[in-house]
Amino acid sequence: MTHNVTLITGDGVGPELAAVTRQCIDATGVRINWDVQEAGIDVMKKYGTPLPESVLESVRRTRCALKAPITTPIGKGFRSINVHLRQELGLFACIRPCKYYPGVRTFYNQVAVDLVLFRENTEDLYAGIEFEKGNEKTNSVISTINSLTGGRKIETPFTETGVSIKPISVSGTERIVRAAFEYARENKRKKVTAVHKANIMKYTDGLFLEVSRQVAANYPDIAFEDRIVDNMCMQLVQKPELYDILVLPNLYGDILSDLCAGLVGGLGVAPGANISPDSAVFEATHGSAPKYKGQNKVNPAALILSGMLMLRYLKEFDAAIRLERAVAAVIAEGKSVTYDMKVDRNDPSAVGTREMADAICRRL
Repeated sequence: MTHNVTLITGDGVGPELAAVTRQCIDATGVRINWDVQEAGIDVMKKYGTPLPESVLESVRRTRCALKAPITTPIGKGFRSINVHLRQELGLFACIRPCKYYPGVRTFYNQVAVDLVLFRENTEDLYAGIEFEKGNEKTNSVISTINSLTGGRKIETPFTETGVSIKPISVSGTERIVRAAFEYARENKRKKVTAVHKANIMKYTDGLFLEVSRQVAANYPDIAFEDRIVDNMCMQLVQKPELYDILVLPNLYGDILSDLCAGLVGGLGVAPGANISPDSAVFEATHGSAPKYKGQNKVNPAALILSGMLMLRYLKEFDAAIRLERAVAAVIAEGKSVTYDMKVDRNDPSAVGTREMADAICRRL
């Protein structure tokens, strides 16, 4: 069977990672018809936008995409392409496994860290409902807020105040929590932990917790518990082996997935998937690292492992297993790996992006 897959090449180091990841996936023997699409900063001059409509059209057609990293400007410029893709395609679930592979440098190499984070992708502060300081609309929003909240008012003037809205819905929470429990059943996982700040944000995070408990009642075979987000951070650093699947609102999911990646060696081995009922986009957790563009330097494992998740989604389970084992074997050997996986980051024996991918292909 031949699968149709959109390959979004990204910017920064994205095109390099996309090329070697395609090479490794093809080396599994799975037949894929790749529809290569450009997106990101590098194509703005060409298309007048960092996300051409052709990219969205392609993913809607193939229903499956592998996306290399795309730059998100900090504090200015265009809004996140990653967020826009998730919202446009209804990719409500961000799934980020954080698993220790022997040979990776980490303080937790004696601990069986094997976590999966389910991050709600469309709501919370990442919904992007914001009002800029100094804008008349912001003044109107603040006035409305002050009229509704009684004694708790925003005292600073709109010329000094930016405002973000944090929507959390019953339906949005139900589907992400249900997805976490279904994954637990399908993969013989034992526990789901809901992460929140319901002690402070009682009507948003409180709703997330309430709905999580209601959904959990339908899965008596899976243990359920909840943790306040700041305490969860401490728990993960102290005893990550006690946790299995975490389900979180959007912002906490983004932050804690990086923390969990740090437990298992960093973003270089942190894959990700964004899922809707009828389509999926697979991507590494890390960013585009533009300072390394064209240097054949960065670790390709995270995007290659994202390709492994894609193969599982396509029900190419044997190929997915072989690809993950090949990546794990190259990491464990420690010979043909990039600088970030060496004990000394200046180790002259470190190889480049292409060479590490070649080693993975040889293992396959």
